[in-house]
Amino acid sequence: YRLAGTYPGMASGMQEKQYTPSLLSFFIYNPTFGPREGEEEKKILFYHPSDVEKNEKIRNVGLCEAIVQFTRTFCPTKPAKSLHTQKNRQFFFEPENNFWVVMVVRNPMIEKLNKDGKTQTIEYQEEEMLDTVYGAVVRQCYSMYKLFNGTFARAMEAGGVELLMQKLEKFFYKYLQTLHLQSSDLLDVFGGISFFPLDKMTYLKIQSFVNRVEESLSLIKYTAFLYNDQLIWSGLEQDDMRILYKYLTTSLFPRHTEPELAGRDSPLRPEVTGNLLHYGRFLTGPLNLKDPEAKFRFPKIFVSAEDGYEELHLIVYKAMSAAACFMISASVELNRDFCEQLDSLVGPQLTLLASDICEQFTVNRRISGPEKEPQFKFIYFNHMNLAEKSTIHMRKTASVCLTSVHPDLMKILGDINCDFARVDEDEEIIVKAMTDYWVVGKKSDQRELYVILNQKNANLIEVNEEVKRLCATQFNNIFFLD
Repeated sequence: YRLAGTYPGMASGMQEKQYTPSLLSFFIYNPTFGPREGEEEKKILFYHPSDVEKNEKIRNVGLCEAIVQFTRTFCPTKPAKSLHTQKNRQFFFEPENNFWVVMVVRNPMIEKLNKDGKTQTIEYQEEEMLDTVYGAVVRQCYSMYKLFNGTFARAMEAGGVELLMQKLEKFFYKYLQTLHLQSSDLLDVFGGISFFPLDKMTYLKIQSFVNRVEESLSLIKYTAFLYNDQLIWSGLEQDDMRILYKYLTTSLFPRHTEPELAGRDSPLRPEVTGNLLHYGRFLTGPLNLKDPEAKFRFPKIFVSAEDGYEELHLIVYKAMSAAACFMISASVELNRDFCEQLDSLVGPQLTLLASDICEQFTVNRRISGPEKEPQFKFIYFNHMNLAEKSTIHMRKTASVCLTSVHPDLMKILGDINCDFARVDEDEEIIVKAMTDYWVVGKKSDQRELYVILNQKNANLIEVNEEVKRLCATQFNNIFFLD
């Protein structure tokens, strides 16, 4: 056991204004593209914000290059990951040989009114940001680019620097607007997948549905099945599914929530399914199949294959809260016939399945008894299957990730995670926070569990017992070393 010290809470007076971390700049460069003096601008492949003066861009890229080169002398195998300064923090990532992605984030700060009541002092909170969290955000940016465009090298082969710059501009111009750095936390480090809990019978129904569809429509190479934004079945490699899952749950699904059906699936009446009325619709591709002008263009994604990567059409089809993703080789031309065939085959079956899952879910909820506000909140992550479960995060929407605990506590969770990452052994860390909270981190056999307990007068032994009880009730089939 290691007992960490007490964490100071953040004092906040009336005269203070707090600012969260924000993106200052984001750029991608390749030092080999402009090796001679006077050619420095050629190194820069993308720079946000774009209205920055040319010389300043060159200066900033030059500084990053110098830092990376300088730190290489100390550790040639591990390049620099971040640079801490008073006002901001820079994160470096080299996803492909000589291609560097850099993100500069302004430190959170507090603006205080001085005693004279007129002037203000700015205090930068240099220690409030975690390298692990924002380093993970940079890696996610690259993974998301790669999902929709393939590697930087692929663009270079297809059309040289010019094509790569166009692709970067087109993708990151939009994507950077969706970065909400103020709500980045431990979940970004894990990049996990939330799985939907199902009984065996319903799971088998879903598997047989996937098999039937793949057999009837032989063009389909891979399928993924989600319910309520949680994954049930996937035929993709883990790392591909991880980033696709992030795109679906934080970008595609939130843009298409149906107010009338969201979260209100009802078990269907038999006569409804008899005449094959269904709620299925395409979330990618044609908005309305009956429209004679409908377009049959689907987004393309790149996933890993034995010989590098393969390019696929991504068809996302949804009925009520169930969504099926079908992936088809990009070399195939998709037309109206195929989409109508898919709609008539998948629509009714998916509608029925959504109804079945909903019924099952409602029955399970009734059995488990009424929901009362528990004394604890937790985050669980399993490195082997990327399973993630959090009762701290209420809802992840396109624009914000809502947590139900104070940012200070989220920071402690991140700190414990950093400690865990340093060692391979299993361990447990218990922290007493200033605000009557206890925070417990357990790392056991590739699994991590973080618990926040609100027990004012509890001592170390009681907290330990409470966590054991939680493991026994919530994770009874998961082995945690004591």
